[in-house]
Amino acid sequence: MTRHIQFVVCLIATLCTEVAFAQVTSTQIGASVQARTSSSPVAFVYVSSSPSNNKYEINAFAAASNGKLNRVRRSPFSADVRNMALNGKYLFGTNGIYIFSFSIASDGALKKVASINAQQFNGGCGGPYALFLDHTGATLYDEDSDCGNFGYQSFSIDSSTGNLSYLGLSDTSTEYNMPLSFVGNNVYAYGSSCYHFTPSIFGFVRNSDETLRHLNINPPLPVAKQGDFYCPYLAAADPTNHVAIPVQQLNGQWQPDGPPQLATYTADGSGNLTTKSTFSNMPGTAVQGFTDVSMSPSGKLLAVAGTAGLQVFHFNGSNPIKHYTGLLAKNQVDQMFWDNDNHLYAISHDNNKLFVFTITPTTFSQAPGSPYTITNPQNIIVLPKT
Repeated sequence: MTRHIQFVVCLIATLCTEVAFAQVTSTQIGASVQARTSSSPVAFVYVSSSPSNNKYEINAFAAASNGKLNRVRRSPFSADVRNMALNGKYLFGTNGIYIFSFSIASDGALKKVASINAQQFNGGCGGPYALFLDHTGATLYDEDSDCGNFGYQSFSIDSSTGNLSYLGLSDTSTEYNMPLSFVGNNVYAYGSSCYHFTPSIFGFVRNSDETLRHLNINPPLPVAKQGDFYCPYLAAADPTNHVAIPVQQLNGQWQPDGPPQLATYTADGSGNLTTKSTFSNMPGTAVQGFTDVSMSPSGKLLAVAGTAGLQVFHFNGSNPIKHYTGLLAKNQVDQMFWDNDNHLYAISHDNNKLFVFTITPTTFSQAPGSPYTITNPQNIIVLPKT
C-alpha cells in the first residue's frame, strides 16, 4: 500500500503514529482492450506499474465515448516512474529522485524528452513523491520529503522543451504529506492531515514567482459530538472556491465514533476557510479508511475512495454534501481521476484492477470492459481530450 494509504489505515484501524512510504508496482491489460476504434478518444489514461522487480513502465490507453479503453500504440512505455502529473503537452513522472518529462503525441504515445534530479535541491535527503500542477499547467509541484518533514518543491516548465527549472521549496512540516488542491482562482491550494492525531487543515498561496508559501490560517474543524473531535485527511477543491475534506470523528480514546464523513469549506478572497459542517449535517461514507478524494470537473460530483471501495456524492458548494451512490466498487480503491465526459477512472493496487465508470448527476454505470486487470498498478493520471 502507498504511504498515503498506510497513513489513513494506521490512523483509523491501528492507531499507528508513523507515516511510511512504500512503492507499488506492474501492468497487464487483457485482450479486450487491444482493439482500436475509428472514433477520436475522449481521454488518454496513463497507469504506471512494475511488471517485474526493478522494471517500471507506463501503460497508455485511449478512452472511447462510452468509457471503453483501447491500448495506445507502442504501449507500455518503459519508464522508471511511480507517480505522475500532466499538463496536456507533457506528462511528468518521478521515481523519488528524478522527475522525468515525456512529450504526449496526438495519439497519446509518450517520448522522454527531459529529466532533472529533484532530490539534489533538498541536500539528498528524501525526494519527490506525489506530483501536481497549477490550473494553467505552467508550474509543476511535488510533495517533497525533506529530512523527516514535508514541503512542496516548485518547478517552472519550458513549454517548448519540457525542461524543468527549480524555483524553490515551501515551508516544511510533518503535516504536509499529500498533494494540494487549487481552488478556482489558482492562487490558494489546500490539504489536510491528522499526523499523530493532531488535526490540521492547511493552505498555501501561489506567489508571483510560482513558488508556494504557507498561509497563516487556522480553519475550524466541523462541530463534533460532545467529547469527540475530527481527524481530517486530504482535500479536493471545486472549480470555484469550495473545498471538500474527508473527516473521521474520534472519541477521547482516539477510537472511531461513527462512519467517516465529508465536510465542505469555503475560501474567501484572502484564503481563509470557513465551514457550516457539523456531525449532524455531514453524510457518512461506506468507504472507511480514506485513500483519495476527487472532484468532478463540473464541481457537482465528489468521488471518495478508501479501504472498502469507491462511492460518489452530490457536491453542493458551501451547502452540505448529499448521498448519491452506494459502493461502486467493494475492493480497496487507491486513486481516481475524472475526464470531461463523465467518466471516472480508479485503480486498486492490492486487487490489480482498473475501474471505469460513467457518472452524471442523475445516472451511473460501469463502462464496457470494466474492471480491467492490471498487475500491481501504482498511479493513474488522465488527459481529457474534449
